[in-house]
This record gives sequence, structure tokens and C-alpha cells, in this order.
Amino acid sequence: MVKKYGLMAGFVIFLLIAKPMDLKAGTDIFNNFKSFSFTMLKFIPLVFILIGIFEVWIDQETIEKHLGNDSKAIAYLWSIILAGTTVGGLYVALPVAKSLYDKGAKLSIVFTYLGAAAVARIPMTLFEMSFLGIAFTLIRLFISIPLIIFSSILIEKIHKNESFNLGA
Repeated sequence: MVKKYGLMAGFVIFLLIAKPMDLKAGTDIFNNFKSFSFTMLKFIPLVFILIGIFEVWIDQETIEKHLGNDSKAIAYLWSIILAGTTVGGLYVALPVAKSLYDKGAKLSIVFTYLGAAAVARIPMTLFEMSFLGIAFTLIRLFISIPLIIFSSILIEKIHKNESFNLGA
């Protein structure tokens, strides 16, 4: 606890010292922090609403049936499709992953969802295609998605007997 608040206090003290001394690094850090904070304040209410809707509308039985321990290989495709439609990056992907896990999704499916949300979101993929070309994007997806699935399964096998507490 002291570490967490000590780091925060050090950050605030640095900003308070940097401002009167007109340090460029301090000004840049403060401007970036302010910009990031405003972005977070815009996203967070919408993320909470979306996660609330997901929690209420999607039954636990549905998640367990399609993404749970008894699910088939198609479950990985479903998690990639869900990840592809995720907008908002990790602001949305992490709470959705927690919700999936809490509703009974297999750990490897949750990891596949997180990995695919990082590399295969549709808006990001379209943006990448426009700058780097379709061939590059397809090669990247065809290499990264199987590696995500493989590593997710491997991580699940390594941690198969562990229980995870992902917070409240």
C-alpha cells in the first residue's frame, strides 16, 4: 500500500516541482496524463454500461455451453469473432474477459479472446490494411491467430489445477 501511494505522491511532487521550473519533461508528462485521463473519463461510463448489458443479457448457461470446459474447437472461432467486434481496446476487452471467465468460459478461450482482441479487432485490421496492404495483414493474421490459440491452450494446461480470483 505504501508503494502504491508513494509512487503516486512522487508523481504529484514531480509535477508540482516541474511546473514552476518549466521543465519540458514535466510539462509533457502532465499533458499526456491529462489527455489520457480525459480519454478514460469518456470511455469508462460506456464500458460499464456495455459490461452491464453483457452480464444481464448473456446467460451463464450459454457461455458454459459454447465456451466452457465441454466446448468444441469452434469455441476458439467464437472467441475470435467476439474479439474482432470488440471496440475500445483493452478498456472493453479486459472486463469482457473477466465476465466470460466468471460465467464459465474455459481459461484458454478467455486467453484467446484477449489475444485476438489485441491483434484482430476489425477496426484495427481495416486501418492496418489501408496502410500496410492486404497481403501483410492477412499474413500477420494467419500467423498470429494460430499462435494465440496454441499459447492459450498451453497456458491453460500449465495452470489447469489452479483457481484464479480476478477481483470483485
